[in-house]
Amino acid sequence: MTVQRHFKRMLIDVQDGVHLLHIGEMEIWDGADLALLREGLFKLIEHERCRAIAIDMRYVKYIPSGFFGMLVDWQEKRGVWFGLTTPQPNVQRMLWFRRFFQLNADGLYGLKEEPQEAMVATSHDTSECLTETAAI
Repeated sequence: MTVQRHFKRMLIDVQDGVHLLHIGEMEIWDGADLALLREGLFKLIEHERCRAIAIDMRYVKYIPSGFFGMLVDWQEKRGVWFGLTTPQPNVQRMLWFRRFFQLNADGLYGLKEEPQEAMVATSHDTSECLTETAAI
């Protein structure tokens, strides 16, 4: 059974021990939205001892960079599991998203305990790349 409640302008659904946070159909989250989310997470994690939280990302096209770091901090410090509903392609292409989230069997993108290795070149020698490009 799903239980619904409100926290300020956020709707929270609770089903099978997972709290799903809905901020609304906004495409762009700003600092105020992030502050609301941080306040709601603090209440759920610290006061209610929630350990499984999902965030509705279906409408979001832009997120402040601090969003992902905030979730990683809560996971590391309090052992909270975080999931995201399928976000817009813009968010899915963000380095933080690709590095820290993985689609699970429930259709949510779960926050990994160990991030994927950074996608950076290991060598500064670009001569091979230039040679291959010139041959094309």
